[in-house]
Amino acid sequence: MSDERSLFEALLALSAALACLSFALLLRRPAPYGRFADRSRGPAIAARWGWLLMESPAIWGMVALFVTGRHRESVVAQLFLLLWLAHYARRTLVYPFRLPRSARPLPLLIVGSAFLFQLVNVYLNGRWLFELGPARPASWLLDPRFLVGVALFVGGTLVNRSADAELLRLRAAGPGYRVPQGGLFRWISSPHYLGEIVIWIGWAAATWCLPALLFAFWTIANLAPRARSHHRFCRERIPGYPPERTALLPGVW
Repeated sequence: MSDERSLFEALLALSAALACLSFALLLRRPAPYGRFADRSRGPAIAARWGWLLMESPAIWGMVALFVTGRHRESVVAQLFLLLWLAHYARRTLVYPFRLPRSARPLPLLIVGSAFLFQLVNVYLNGRWLFELGPARPASWLLDPRFLVGVALFVGGTLVNRSADAELLRLRAAGPGYRVPQGGLFRWISSPHYLGEIVIWIGWAAATWCLPALLFAFWTIANLAPRARSHHRFCRERIPGYPPERTALLPGVW
């Protein structure tokens, strides 16, 4: 166990360093998928199958770590698993098949990188929550950190799903870029990214552990630069794009 803890801590530190590096790189150039896809980056796979593949470790990996973990009888651990699966069951098994067949293929480089990230991320979160970390007593369910975290998780999910639904509606309307409407789109260009960030900040609060905090930081490092690039793209490429909208935080940035 001591050997695994040493490996775990080293992997946690390495992941944190890579998150900082990714943030710096993505501020300079957006990740090459979606509207920023770069066909010179090698072979690609259909978007729906790419999403399914790269997100799949979040389901089977987390379930496996829960089943084999010593905290599996804990009601708190069970609720952590349910929260996680509530997000990733949709992200992995529903969202990809709502994408139109015309959605841009995902480069295999992106799919492979995301798959590897999920393997490490699931290991860090699941292994800590279900085995290496302390067992949370049932009283944790009334702790303000848990309650605030769950509220943020649910609120972020509602924002994310509402924004995704609007973007899928626009994609189904045919080719070309249109101005999304309703919800937080009234004020920002990327409520889907904001919702995702809030989800994992809520997860970090509810679980109150370093791996979850690192996941929240990874989410910000990945999505905040992309929100900025997306906002710039919309203002430059979509006629009549509302000038009062900001990228990610209403009226701020």
